[in-house]
Amino acid sequence: MFNPTQAEVRRFFCATHAKQQAGQPMQAIETLAGLWISEHPEYHAELADADAAVARVYAEGSDQANPFLHLSMHLSISEQCSIDQPRGIRQAVELLAHRLGSLHAAHHAAMDCLGRMLWEAQRAGRAPDGQAYVACVQRRATAD
Repeated sequence: MFNPTQAEVRRFFCATHAKQQAGQPMQAIETLAGLWISEHPEYHAELADADAAVARVYAEGSDQANPFLHLSMHLSISEQCSIDQPRGIRQAVELLAHRLGSLHAAHHAAMDCLGRMLWEAQRAGRAPDGQAYVACVQRRATAD
């Protein structure tokens, strides 16, 4: 199982951004990450300096979003949808994307559900509830 450190994740996104900017060939995961990086030009400056990115501390509750967490969540949701795990997530995200008119917007809404599920699991000291996560995304997809 791949279990990168925080520094490795940050260096991955910075290296992917650099390759993308230079028009260099990329591996499949880098191509996918590059698509989400392109959707977030507000992060490009932070991705341009890997050493500063590794050293940076993002305080909880701060107004500044952690671009590495955000991009990692995009990748996680993309992977979840590609293998439909937890079962039903692909359809829920597709329905949400159709409702919102944007896969990007659907990912952001799904991130709220994913973050809530992880927070609740951590708070309760139990395994994440994938079905609660899917149900949350489904509710957002069908809400009026």
